[in-house]
Amino acid sequence: MSRNASNRVSQRVANRLKMVRQARALSLDRAAAQTGVSKAMLGQIERGESSPTIATLWKIATGLGTSFSSFLSEGDALAHSKEEGDSDAFINDTNMKVKTLFAYNCETGFEVFELQLLRCHEQHSSAHQLGVLEHIHVTKGTLSVLQDGCWKTYEAGSQCVLHADQPHGYRDEVGDTRFIVVIHYPM
Repeated sequence: MSRNASNRVSQRVANRLKMVRQARALSLDRAAAQTGVSKAMLGQIERGESSPTIATLWKIATGLGTSFSSFLSEGDALAHSKEEGDSDAFINDTNMKVKTLFAYNCETGFEVFELQLLRCHEQHSSAHQLGVLEHIHVTKGTLSVLQDGCWKTYEAGSQCVLHADQPHGYRDEVGDTRFIVVIHYPM
């Protein structure tokens, strides 16, 4: 992961957080109460002084009732493109890479990502908005998914639907696992 890629992500997140807060006339105190992320941390993220983890960014997106990809994408959701291999780099999550394939589309309620877990990484996530579903397709490796307090394992070529409005998680079982996640937000 390059420092420039990490800085681009941090800057996009900072700009989007500030824009959402201002558009909704939310103070840092109010945004902290809605997201469960401290006022100090939100301020540091917004000023570009701190880069959020993937889990923290999900808490922010969920608390503000916005999509995860809205913090990562630039421009039109229908005209999104990146160079091959260009993933969003999170300086605090070096064992997980996220590539936005299709940013959130308000007409369909979907966004699509390719995720890569490295070095048998285990990623936990707090509950997303009520009714959010993640449709997962494993493309490489072996993925374990935590749902309803139980882990279930999926090999390359397998699929599952995850109820993401409850705490959940992912675990790489082989050292390098990739999967496509189609996230649906209720309309």
